[in-house]
Formats: sequence, C-alpha cells, structure tokens
Amino acid sequence: MSAGFKLKQAFFRKYRDAAIKEHKLNYLFWECTLRCNLNCRHCGSDCLKSSSVKDMPASDFISVLDDIKENLKPEQLMICITGGEPLLRDDLEAVGKEIYRRGFGWGIVTNALAMTPQRFSSLLSAGLGSISFSIDGLYDEHTYLRRNKDSFKKVCEAIDMAVAVNNQYPSRLVYDVITCVHKGNLDKLSELRDFLIEKGVKNWRIFSIFPEGRAAENDLALDNSQYKKLMDFIKESRSWKNHAGKSISVNYACEGYLGPYELKVRDYFFFCRGGINVGSVMCDGSISACLSVRGKDFIQGNIYNEKFSDVWKNKYLNMRDRSWARHGKCEKCKEWKNCLGNGLHLHHDMQCEVAHCNFELLQ
Repeated sequence: MSAGFKLKQAFFRKYRDAAIKEHKLNYLFWECTLRCNLNCRHCGSDCLKSSSVKDMPASDFISVLDDIKENLKPEQLMICITGGEPLLRDDLEAVGKEIYRRGFGWGIVTNALAMTPQRFSSLLSAGLGSISFSIDGLYDEHTYLRRNKDSFKKVCEAIDMAVAVNNQYPSRLVYDVITCVHKGNLDKLSELRDFLIEKGVKNWRIFSIFPEGRAAENDLALDNSQYKKLMDFIKESRSWKNHAGKSISVNYACEGYLGPYELKVRDYFFFCRGGINVGSVMCDGSISACLSVRGKDFIQGNIYNEKFSDVWKNKYLNMRDRSWARHGKCEKCKEWKNCLGNGLHLHHDMQCEVAHCNFELLQ
C-alpha cells in the first residue's frame, strides 16, 4: 500500500474514533415481520411464509419513534422497514404516513413479489423515500436462489417502476438494486451488470453470502479465488461503460475489511457502524444493531421493557469498544487497527472465532 493510502487510513481512523465516541444514531431498521412469500436458499433470518413470531403492532414501533424524537431531530434519522417481506403487511402505508408525519424519512427493502403498480403508487403517497430491490442474477440464477418462478419477472417490473419515477422526478425516490453473490452466479455478474445498465438502474450494491441461517446449510459461500474474482469484477465495473457509454455506480457492501481493495470496490473505508450509527428493532421487540447482528451477546434490550433512547445512550458498549474481538486469528493481525474484528454480523457471540475474515480470503 502506498504512503498516500496509509495516510488516508490514518485520517479515517481518527474520524472513526470520533464517530464511535459520539455514536449518533442516523439509521434505524425495523423488522416489521418475519413472514415471507419466498423461501430463499440464502436467507440469514430463516424466514418462512408463516412465523411463530407475530408481526409487531405498528403502534409499538411508532412509540419507539416518539421516544427517539424527544432526543433527536427526525430529519437526522432514516427508517428502513424490512423483514421478512414488508409488503406482506397491509398496514405498511398507514405506518409510513405516521413515520412521515413525524418528520422521519423512510424506505423499504423488498423482494417485490407482492409489488403492483397500485401498491407502488400508494407507498409513494405514504411518503416512501427509498427502496432497495433484491435481484441475484438473470432468470436462471435469480430463480435458483429465490426458488420462485415468478420472482425475477416481478422484481424487474418493480425496478422499472422505480426507474420511471426517478427519471420523471429525479429527487423524489432513492433506489438501488442489491445482489447476493455466491458460487452459482459469480460468472454471470457481467451479464447482470449490462442488464441493469440497459434498464436504467443507477446504483448497484453487491453482497457476498455469509454463513448464517439457511445460507449456512447450503454450499454457497465463495472460496478465496472466487472472492478475489468478485473484488476484481467490482473494481472493473466501477469504471465500466457499455457500448453506448452508459455506466452504473457499484459498491461492495460494508461486510468486512478488504486490505488492498479498500476504496477500490466501495466509496468508503470499512467501518462496521452497528451500535455506533445504526440500530434496529426486531420483530419481537429486541434491540440490536443492523438486523444481521442477531447473536445473544449483542441484543441490548427490548422495547417492551425499556426505552430505546435509554438503551442507545447507555448500552451498546460491546459494539463501541470491540477489544473483546481481539482473539483467535484477530489477536496478532497486523490490520487490527483498520478492521477491529470485521463486521459484527460475523460474530455469533463474543467468545467464538469470527465466522470468516474477508482480508484473509484475499491473501
């Protein structure tokens, strides 16, 4: 790594340390349901059509926002509604209106199987400001992972709706496409990239599947050479233009520290913001970081027992001081100061070895 790059890293660490000290909440996930209309092979939450955990009543989550609003300006916080599949809730628009009425921005992550033009319009009328669509390849690759023959068609139709809104009203809706990469779709990514560019998609976010939920039961994770191939593809795609000169903004997810690929495959240095700027309310009321962080050691409380704002202010200590993670392969790692033990979602608890090391995969 060049001296200039190392200097940038040093400045970023100072910024990171200041952000940890301030721990200002600016992104809140609400897991509004654990029901889902798909049965994806890689689901980290292991969601099903029916769930033993009931949907959280909308009023309970709105009470959380009223609590937060006493200590934070609503325009400083984005609410992301996810699941499960949020479109399965028939009160989603009513919830959205209440969120919007209180001054918070809100969006959803959806597989779009239940999306229709009418539903899309009603969500926009309720104040929907952002939407993320999951698409994992062209028809064959997407269908393999999602296990539904109609899923690809429906998500493509929904993407077209978002593109149309964005073209007509450029500042009205923020949207992107999320792709989970595994062994079966890695070699098809260039075709998917060109397909998304032709559809007019501007932003593409790429994840690599990590071993959680059903993903842990299937042989989907990339090996070292495949993972490096993915990084090289993203690096190339960030400056790619098709025959018509069109391009797409590509970023790798915030999953882990990438060593020499930092700033080459995403716009920012790795920084796991769970418990620092990002919080969540799970379907059962549990309070955590992003919804991929589900280990019992990282559950900070429950909205049915205490105020979210009190939990955010006084707890989350093991997310803001991650020295506990410096054991096993992390103990003597030369990149510890830049990584701090990788993403929290890759720790099942505070004692276990990290599930996998992104930096190690690239060696």
